[in-house]
Amino acid sequence: MLDLIAAQMKVIQITRPKKSCRRCERMVQVPAPSRPIPGSMAGAGLLAHILVSKFDDHLPLYRQHEIFARMGADIPDSTLVDWCGRAMRVLAPLIERIEADVMASDLLHADDTPIRVLDRSGRDKGLGKGVKKGRIWAYIRDQRPWAGASPPGAVYAFAPDWKEEHVHRHLAQTRGILQADGYKGYAKLYGPDPDGPPRLREAACWAHLRRDFHDEWDKTKSAIAREALDRIGALYDIEREITGRAADIRLPARQTHSAPKVAAFFAWAESQLTLIPGKGDLAKAFRYGLSRRAAFSLFLEDGRVAIDNNPAERALRPIGVGRKNWLFAGADTGAETLARAMTIIETSKLNGLDPQAYLADILARINDHKINRLGDLLPWNWSPPPTSVPEAA
Repeated sequence: MLDLIAAQMKVIQITRPKKSCRRCERMVQVPAPSRPIPGSMAGAGLLAHILVSKFDDHLPLYRQHEIFARMGADIPDSTLVDWCGRAMRVLAPLIERIEADVMASDLLHADDTPIRVLDRSGRDKGLGKGVKKGRIWAYIRDQRPWAGASPPGAVYAFAPDWKEEHVHRHLAQTRGILQADGYKGYAKLYGPDPDGPPRLREAACWAHLRRDFHDEWDKTKSAIAREALDRIGALYDIEREITGRAADIRLPARQTHSAPKVAAFFAWAESQLTLIPGKGDLAKAFRYGLSRRAAFSLFLEDGRVAIDNNPAERALRPIGVGRKNWLFAGADTGAETLARAMTIIETSKLNGLDPQAYLADILARINDHKINRLGDLLPWNWSPPPTSVPEAA
């Protein structure tokens, strides 16, 4: 049988005895234990539950208020909002360390997705009065497919619009390879620096290209689109055999098996462009691939590079699920809180942790933790506290 033990609210009473010394006429008292939020009655376990429920399980705070009321605790929505904001400020030093570590990587996946944000100016920008469109970017480091040494991590960043200046700021300290879609804001990052080679090299996403052909085949049952899918599928067959292998094993396998197929695909694509209408979606898909041939071929030159940008696309799925629940962010500050919370929660999940257990322990310890040992609390360094085992009588 599988059963469930329902959660319960618990009030913890802290006793601090006072003692006096008649000889020296002094009063002494046991010091109060630190709290996750100074001056607040919220415990670490409760705060972790609220954060994970809101940012990972996508339960808006008004629904959590109703759940807590059924458990006998009437916590106003305004209090829950305050606790979330103050808990995120407590976690800010740790989140900043995650951001600095991940963004310093020499190989990143990047993608973005829109979210609705309340606009206090009240202007109608196409989404309804008082609502504007913001963007959430995700930057992912995941070296597990090529047995890399760095732990996986995810960084989320909010911007109030889709201007290229935001990605330039996000990637200001990043050098190496960026795997992303064809967003034009990345173009300047791929250009050569005044004093040398480009700061970032572009790696394109074969899954993105495949999706264009799949949409065309699904719509028209085009034989040409079907052949394109089969040719790209053959590349993925090779990738499945080498996923998880070291980069120096993946590279020769790709050069032997994948490189001829990639060359044949682009030669075939050029020939097909002369046979189909130039303004159709199929021709557009071919031109997209041919115009980025070097970026689509970079995975043949570096065994670390993935064939697609799926890690970043997977990282944005929680945002898509959340949009159906919370509908919009209350303001730019709320969207920024969402991005920071997603950073620490999704990074902990990438490292195989239970985010609620992780956050509960971190919130209970971080205020008393030495700042020069903050790295011990990072998701890839953290280990759960030992559970006490009752001794036999």
